[in-house]
Amino acid sequence: MPPHRNAYRPSVMGTRGVVTSAHPLASMAGIQMLLAGGNAVDAAVAVGSTLNVVEPFMSSAGGIGLMLVSRRTGERHVLDFIGRAPGAADHTDCTDDELAGGPKSCATPGNLGGWLAALERFGSMDRARVLAPAIALAENGAPLTFKNVEFFEQARATLGRSPEAQRLYLGNGEPRPGGIVTYKELASTFRQVAEGGADAFYRGPIARAIGRAVREAGGWLTEDDLAGFTPEWREPAAITYRGWQVLSVPPPFSAFQMLETLNILEGYDLASFRHNSADYLHRLIEAVKLGSADRLAYAYGSDVPLRGLLSKKYAASQRGRIDAKRAGVSEGERHNRQTLPGQIAEGHPADFMNEQTTHFACADAAGTVVSVTQTLGVPFGSGFAVPGTGIVLNNILKWMDRDPASPNVVRPGRKAGTMMSPTQVFRDGAFHVSIGTPGSYGILQTTPQMLLNVLEFGMNIQEAIEAPRVRVYRDRLVDAESRISAATLSGLVERGHTVNAIADWSWIVGGGQGIVRDLESGALMAGADPRRDGYALAI
Repeated sequence: MPPHRNAYRPSVMGTRGVVTSAHPLASMAGIQMLLAGGNAVDAAVAVGSTLNVVEPFMSSAGGIGLMLVSRRTGERHVLDFIGRAPGAADHTDCTDDELAGGPKSCATPGNLGGWLAALERFGSMDRARVLAPAIALAENGAPLTFKNVEFFEQARATLGRSPEAQRLYLGNGEPRPGGIVTYKELASTFRQVAEGGADAFYRGPIARAIGRAVREAGGWLTEDDLAGFTPEWREPAAITYRGWQVLSVPPPFSAFQMLETLNILEGYDLASFRHNSADYLHRLIEAVKLGSADRLAYAYGSDVPLRGLLSKKYAASQRGRIDAKRAGVSEGERHNRQTLPGQIAEGHPADFMNEQTTHFACADAAGTVVSVTQTLGVPFGSGFAVPGTGIVLNNILKWMDRDPASPNVVRPGRKAGTMMSPTQVFRDGAFHVSIGTPGSYGILQTTPQMLLNVLEFGMNIQEAIEAPRVRVYRDRLVDAESRISAATLSGLVERGHTVNAIADWSWIVGGGQGIVRDLESGALMAGADPRRDGYALAI
């Protein structure tokens, strides 16, 4: 048995604030803001920028992200800082490899603009204060963790896409655990932003450096694309689940798949199933397939039928399509022209319209909770680094298609249909849970699993994150962490699933971070995923 009930780590608890992120030094940066009198938004900006230094393969000012902010006043806000495809993007003028990485794979960077927009609206500290931890670590050095080195080694081909990326991340000898790395140019970039704000990045010398480097390398991103970037405040998408209010991000993003999955599963007595039993996982997997088919059909259109997709009557109709004894055939995670025999088709949410990829989170004593998911696309994104800036750009266009028949085809100005789904749960308006994870398409599967672990199976937040997970793919293929019992895996095979056992603790099923507030005492509890370098701290 693990030492902390069903977890190997304790849930970290505090009363004044908690921070959980993908790296202990980033979490510490957030805690420093709280100790200095800052709020959860100040902490979140410190965490996001520090992750650029200590988790550069996942986090960068050159990436994109989504933020969910809730306040004790009842305010709920989504901040969308997803950059658009460049104005010159053209699905006929690229190869699959060029979309996978390099200068044509970049959408407009959004993270830096998003951090500063949140700080301006809800923060209490100035830019220099919240960027100080990132600047200090970039200037003075941070040690590489064992997981850092693993990602560096796996990304050698990506980093080989530009000499500058190789110099930045492989130029100080072989990466090794405990080796100290510095990013002087990144420190300079953040100093310019601290002084000049978003304009320094999007309309000043940094923008000119990015535009020039991408243009000279044959890419599409220009200074005009950068100058035109504006973060957008949106209303969350929401459902109820057994009396809980579950909020996440709205279209054009794909969190509705996760919310639809929860709606479908609400119709079962999940608590009567043993956690991660074959009966439970079969229904979860089949609900994921139904939600995924709807995402592929509807997420990338101009008018997503959200009310229908999140209708309880629609969920009931979808639930009726699940065979309790037999696995259905899934199209998979991405658009595919080839239809499989018996493939699950999308439902018809329009009939119900009239009824009514790193993650981190910060909470403060005043009741503000900030949940953020941000990404570069894949480790080190495009592999295209901009000389003189310390910035590696994203490869978000990889998540669009060249096939003109796809509803997610590469198109100028299009926002990638990101799977990022920072999520918060409330009871009678009071915050209870924040959960989120990286993991590409798997985000929409990992998030409901962690949430259900809390809401249905009574796990504390650390247990909910550590519990073994599954991921669903094309046809009947399912990845399952090997800690799931042999009897369960055998039961899934009997139902027709093709089960692929993966490592006991696999990054393939995400790297979740979460916060729970005790509804009686108000105590804050945080958990972090040991599948990566996740770490939670509290005061």
